[in-house]
Amino acid sequence: MKKTPNKKIAPGRLVAVSVSDRKGVVKHNVPEARLLVDHGLAGDAHAEGGIRQVSLLAQESIDKMVAAGAKVKAGDFAENLTVQGLEVMCLPVGTRLKVGSEVEMEITQIGKTCHAGCAIRQLVGDCVMPREGVFARVLKEGVVKPGDIIEVTDVPSGDSDRQ
Repeated sequence: MKKTPNKKIAPGRLVAVSVSDRKGVVKHNVPEARLLVDHGLAGDAHAEGGIRQVSLLAQESIDKMVAAGAKVKAGDFAENLTVQGLEVMCLPVGTRLKVGSEVEMEITQIGKTCHAGCAIRQLVGDCVMPREGVFARVLKEGVVKPGDIIEVTDVPSGDSDRQ
């Protein structure tokens, strides 16, 4: 892991923080939430530790689905953090992020297999989460809220110019 001295990646900001109390449902937006080390978002059904503790999706990805005819919003793809201005899907595994003044995370997975019966895929014939959603583990806990800045702090060697 190296710092990104040659090219600073512009930060983004959180536009939504979303949770659900059970799996398989649309998440609802909350005014703030606590991210817990090696667990995920407090109160979220998907927070179980492992490598997929927190899910992130770019608002720009949601906008693509809206343009394709889907009536969707932040949280509808079961993402915890909706980010604007930072193309999270372009960041390599191992990238470290700082969210707000406290939280630190590391990207652990890009994309996922879409579950059978995905409502978004059935509605518009496609879903961006399998390709453009990313997952992270929490390294330093804290509270996050819409409006918080999300910035790249470290990128694995050789990938600092991907964005």
